[in-house]
Amino acid sequence: MRGATLAWRAPFLRLHGPAAIFGRMARTPTKPPTGKPPAGKTPARRTPPGVKPPGANPTAPGAGLKGEGWLTGQLLVAMPNMQDPRFARSVICLCAHSDDGAMGIVLNKPLDKLTFDDLLKQLDLDPIPPQRRIRLMAGGPVENGRGFVLHTADWATEGSLTVQPGLALTASVDILKAIAGGGGPREGVLALGYAGWGPGQLESEIQQNAWLSVPADERLLFAAAPDTLWREALAKLHIDPALLSGVAGRA
Repeated sequence: MRGATLAWRAPFLRLHGPAAIFGRMARTPTKPPTGKPPAGKTPARRTPPGVKPPGANPTAPGAGLKGEGWLTGQLLVAMPNMQDPRFARSVICLCAHSDDGAMGIVLNKPLDKLTFDDLLKQLDLDPIPPQRRIRLMAGGPVENGRGFVLHTADWATEGSLTVQPGLALTASVDILKAIAGGGGPREGVLALGYAGWGPGQLESEIQQNAWLSVPADERLLFAAAPDTLWREALAKLHIDPALLSGVAGRA
């Protein structure tokens, strides 16, 4: 993703098992995932009464999907009729959004076969056991061997990317060392892989009511349980998922 390149401050380190490299984000755009259903199977969709999709109000923060910042720093919440199983009921922190495309981290798909301790062992980092741990998530289907830590901005290194005030993204092993030693950022989540969109792709999906956007807060980013995060994010918009489901598929 050209618009969100992260600096790498340590040699590439190769992992075993489900992870491959904890490194910088590649500059070359990768074929992005899509929230669109297969051709010929797109249901007619509309937003429920009283709920405006992102961009519907040109005066709303981040609306129109144009201008400085775009939707960077907001949460994307999948609509109930999302037919791509990779993103069903997903909540994604949008870390970069510009004319070049968009990049985000899925926050509610836990990794089942890798723990923080396992990651430290594979990277030969001390101490083990660590003095503290953070959650590991499957961040998305693009380059799922690369690691990123989304975290509060009270800690940063030279290669950290500022997502928005108070929130940063780091892809250096320095942050893992700091966390394992009991320091590092106050809150954080480690993701392997990311979700990516090419130029104009996310805007198109939003216009088709595939996603809603929600302002991010620390509870949704770092504290909410993965199995309840989707409903909590919708609740912040005062939306009942049953209402969304009830209008899906209607003309």
